[in-house]
Amino acid sequence: MKSVIRTAAGGPEVLRLVERPVPEPGPEEVRVRVHISGVNPTDWRSRRRALPPGMTEQVPHQDGAGVIDAVGSQVDPARVGQRVWVWEAAWERPWGTAQQYTLVPDRHAVDLPDHASFELGAALGIPALTAHRALTVHDGGPGRIAPGTLRGATVLVAGGAGAVGNAAVQLARWAGARVVTTVSSPAKAALARAAGAHQVVDYRRQDATADILAFAPGGVDIVVEVAPGANAALDVAVAAPGAVVAYYSGGEDERLSVPVLSSLAANLRWQSVFVYTVPPAAKQQALTDVAAAVDAGALLVGEEAGMPLHRFALERAADAHSALEQGVVGRVLLDIP
Repeated sequence: MKSVIRTAAGGPEVLRLVERPVPEPGPEEVRVRVHISGVNPTDWRSRRRALPPGMTEQVPHQDGAGVIDAVGSQVDPARVGQRVWVWEAAWERPWGTAQQYTLVPDRHAVDLPDHASFELGAALGIPALTAHRALTVHDGGPGRIAPGTLRGATVLVAGGAGAVGNAAVQLARWAGARVVTTVSSPAKAALARAAGAHQVVDYRRQDATADILAFAPGGVDIVVEVAPGANAALDVAVAAPGAVVAYYSGGEDERLSVPVLSSLAANLRWQSVFVYTVPPAAKQQALTDVAAAVDAGALLVGEEAGMPLHRFALERAADAHSALEQGVVGRVLLDIP
């Protein structure tokens, strides 16, 4: 089979296309014939780091979609032939989705309904699970996302044109929240509106604090934050009493300086979100809820849903990584032959 591997840390040039034997699943694993592999910022960042201990090579990419074609001895044989989306394929494992067949634990392959495309399936994973966690960590919340669970809440999504931001807008809308998002250009504003944001604020052309508070005079209840260091003052200024700022990203050298007295007075909660180490029960709830949203047609991809798709052939994995590192807006996918 064709696989993309890396044997060292470095730039996109460390990714190589090789031929490998088709693997056999272990007792609790399934083998997925991958149709599309999704590329995330975490993939190129991890590529720049050393291989996990004990590994001499690794296939990149956490997300993907395809069809189960073999199962281990402890997995229900009825799973063979199921369309699935894959999450965290390469987390502390050698088997990512940038290859024709991959192995994942049974629970890491989630049923993908017939009406959902493989493109959508490959775009879920890290962004959707991260967005779910960010939307469910506020005090007194239901801890789940479903129609009506965020009714009455106002959500601020920083970077509504990004992959996590897009998923957060769609999930928050599905749950009944009022959604305002910040963007940095008119083109990104159009994408955020397509995703379903009720209000879009271009922070480079508008007074973000004033415009957000005009939309939510009492403040926002949940902030899904992509740049906590840069946006801390804005988040404090627009947060409602008891709000949570759930941040999931930041540059390598970014520092978060929290205004203590303002946070104290409002009982603000600053919550980090690292999807790989989310508590198991919360991760399972996220999988259940994201699957339900997909089944209901509440999560979509494509420019009409605010998430343009950028397609690359498997042998152009390095180009796909370069595009993502250079800030392409939308979801980067590899088509697997």
